Amino acid sequence: MSNAAHRVLWTALALLLVAAGGVALALNLGLLPGVEPGDVILGAGLRRAWRLAAPWSALAAAAAGLLAAAGGLWLLRRELRAARGAWHGTLARPGRRGRTRLAAAPLARALERDLTGDPRVRRARVVLTGDPPRPDLWVRVEIAADARTAGLREHVGTAIRRYADTAGCRPAHLDVTARLDAAPGPVHVAASGRIVPRETSWLRPDRRGSRGP
Repeated sequence: MSNAAHRVLWTALALLLVAAGGVALALNLGLLPGVEPGDVILGAGLRRAWRLAAPWSALAAAAAGLLAAAGGLWLLRRELRAARGAWHGTLARPGRRGRTRLAAAPLARALERDLTGDPRVRRARVVLTGDPPRPDLWVRVEIAADARTAGLREHVGTAIRRYADTAGCRPAHLDVTARLDAAPGPVHVAASGRIVPRETSWLRPDRRGSRGP
């Protein structure tokens, strides 16, 4: 799943839980029309069936709760593992004369070195996530506080395009964030080279990654 799909999934789960809690609170307070506080919500037939099925009804409810808890733990584990893991696999590109494998970690370090080749870039951090054929590329650069930003956008864009040509793939999602080395928060570098403080993203291209920033 992509990062956008993960965000949609967790947003949907959160909204579902909030809606369930809101309905339960409204029932308890008697805010719903036709419902008074203390009213029995379940019908008499359902309560009778529950009692007749005892103790299996309680066991079935407990089993359903355990399955829901196990599913939640599995999903949380997958999410945490995806968040921890930068992409440490290999990028395989089959060809008519064989298969080429490129390790992800050296490629990320190579892009970091390429980005810091400009003396205005103090540090760079590159993280690869997602599926190998179309990885998600996350780049963070720290710029010297007294540096001129004219041409810096082109430097970063050229380095990313060079990385894409070397790896033989285009990122499915590209996110580049710039931060002043001595500033308290991220900055936005406008096309004119003017620094605008307290923006969170920089050089954000189209999500398909079909062209450079």
